[in-house]
Amino acid sequence: MKNLIKIFIVIMTVTVLGGCGKSVEEKIFTHLENAVSLEGAFEEQQEPLIELEKKEQMIYEKIIKLGMDEFDEIKALSQEAIKIVDDRETRVEQEKKSIDQSKEQFRLVEKEIEKLKDEKVKETAKQLVVVMNDRYASYEKLYTYYKKAIDLDRKLYEMFQQEELTLEELEEQIKKINELYDLVVQESKTFNELTETYNQKKKDFYLAAGLNVVFENSDTSNESK
Repeated sequence: MKNLIKIFIVIMTVTVLGGCGKSVEEKIFTHLENAVSLEGAFEEQQEPLIELEKKEQMIYEKIIKLGMDEFDEIKALSQEAIKIVDDRETRVEQEKKSIDQSKEQFRLVEKEIEKLKDEKVKETAKQLVVVMNDRYASYEKLYTYYKKAIDLDRKLYEMFQQEELTLEELEEQIKKINELYDLVVQESKTFNELTETYNQKKKDFYLAAGLNVVFENSDTSNESK
């Protein structure tokens, strides 16, 4: 029925080796790392969302194997699936809140950049901002597509509870769902690529700014089914 997707944000753990100063570069460092920390709730939703999607997929597969003489079972399974859809929606909203908080923190970076005296460092910082803003914009698209897909999923299971449901109506609804999940998969790829680029740009800025840091990289992963 749909593609199952897993989205990972790449987190670059940075440990400052020097003291906590008040330089512009160090203020930017603090805001950047705070923005990453605020996406913790976003990350926490990924595994549960995947598990919920898998459970829902299993229920869907059970439903389509049943005949109309087993309507009571179809109805019960559909109601169970709707609860899972509701849970997915709650988790996606938590995810969105996390990203929005990260975005607020990141805005503080933009305010500090103009205070940088070294033009090369400033340009590196500006490149980082462009990529991160593109990443936030990509997430907004991803969120919109996923929310619409959730609404269509819910409607599908409501349709399964109608004895008069026709095959044509069912096929049309599934077609709409698949088209939206195709968009989710495409946008998630863009989001992951921008995340990877952002982490490299952030590293470039730290190096250009002469911050004494240690980098620990985590790999991105994008899984679909």
